[in-house]
Amino acid sequence: MPRIIGRACAVLLLLVVAGCSAGPSDRPAVAYRGSEQQVPPDRGTPQQQPVPPLGPRSQDALGWRDCTTATKNELGDVEVPAGTRFSCTHLNTSLSPTGTRHRGTMRLSLLGVGTGKVPLVVVNDIRGEPGTTFAARLALRLPERVLREYTVIGLDRRGTGESDAANCVPAQNRATITGFDPRATEKSELDELNDSIRSASKECLLELEQRAQAYDTRRAADDLEELRIELGVPRLHAIGRGEGSRVLTTYAQQHPGSVGRTVLDGAPDPVLETLARTKQRARSAERTFDAFASACGDSGNCPLGDEPRALVDDLVERSRADGLPTADEPLRSGELVRAVLHGLTDRESWPRLERALAAARDGDASELATFVRSPDPGVNRLDARMITRCNDTMLRLPPERASNVAREWTNSLPLFGGVFAQRLVQCSLWPRPQEALPAPERGELPPVPVISTKHDPLTPAEGSKNTAGRLSSGVEVNWLGSGHGAIGESDCVTRIVGRFFTEGAVPPEGTACPA
Repeated sequence: MPRIIGRACAVLLLLVVAGCSAGPSDRPAVAYRGSEQQVPPDRGTPQQQPVPPLGPRSQDALGWRDCTTATKNELGDVEVPAGTRFSCTHLNTSLSPTGTRHRGTMRLSLLGVGTGKVPLVVVNDIRGEPGTTFAARLALRLPERVLREYTVIGLDRRGTGESDAANCVPAQNRATITGFDPRATEKSELDELNDSIRSASKECLLELEQRAQAYDTRRAADDLEELRIELGVPRLHAIGRGEGSRVLTTYAQQHPGSVGRTVLDGAPDPVLETLARTKQRARSAERTFDAFASACGDSGNCPLGDEPRALVDDLVERSRADGLPTADEPLRSGELVRAVLHGLTDRESWPRLERALAAARDGDASELATFVRSPDPGVNRLDARMITRCNDTMLRLPPERASNVAREWTNSLPLFGGVFAQRLVQCSLWPRPQEALPAPERGELPPVPVISTKHDPLTPAEGSKNTAGRLSSGVEVNWLGSGHGAIGESDCVTRIVGRFFTEGAVPPEGTACPA
């Protein structure tokens, strides 16, 4: 009986939210009182704390086990130095914050690499590959001294990787959402997407029940505090990549006394509202594609011809009806655009993306599909990403407004505008959170290097710079390169980060690293 009641309440909540949600504000795209992210009042210039000490050593009893072989398999063709060992374990964390009605636990998967006894936690985006795999890959690109001083620890955030899953979206709805035509702009055309989102929201609220609201940035920050306690250290040293940086700025506000040496490698804009911030990301993705096309042309042997953008435009048009042929299911237009976006995030993958686009032009989109489809058919990356995003934002777009946004963005940002507009639509029928995520405050924190990447398709440089400005302790470091995240990609940035973690050396404000 309790489960039936819970399911009924979840549906009722969905209907109430769908009927009562307000549309987006038409006010300027800067934070203001009552909006999603308020600008904290100016409290003057707080005193900056010194760089925290490196130690003490971790005294955890998490029961690590060797997982070297499995991790090497996940890393694929990455060269792993002889003698490198990977260890894995799990952390049971509270389902909801202390004091809430529904407690329970959730299991998170952890991976560690390095011979040092001081933990360095890596927090990845909710999208893309699992956090444990990303941390393993990143650790192999860090200076050797970092791995002697620290054990790099990655975690699969709630609902991702080997952590407790959030599989709740029906397979057909998931296929519609991920493959939906990015150039559909009319309300009648968007009805199919809205119907799939309505069904997905309903099923997730019924399936997850009280856990539905447990996937968000605030609880991810609480997970880090529980991890710190289990590791037995007074402060948490950490790297945040992209949207994972917002977890660390939230952590700093919720647990300021636990903040250790922290680096943010790209960060969502804390000033812009969701609508403007999402458009900013689409614009940055367009600029990153232009950098990709320019680099291909400059190589002297570009397989995409003289106009790579025109080639991709033609592929999108060809895929809108029946998709492009692959060795498996046809690659639909929405998947195609997302595959290009994913390929742009890793600068080292650009030659592979060039070859995949050329092969798609010649009749085989199989390689292009690998950028967006998991080789394991049992793995999905939509559910946790969509739920977390919707739990983190207050914005709910009504159908007419969604159609207007899709039309405007598709016209002004022809390659990526549509898929970013659809991300806003995905939350249209999800319950609004009780309160907005707080913007970073000017608290008394140690120095925090904040790295911006000139052409980042997911966390634009402007947002990272605004984050550095919002933190009184923020130190802006600029990489003039391309891709999502600079650590491990730029030798200059990687050296700066290595010295910060091992020596406590804070880089000069405004440091610029060449492409």
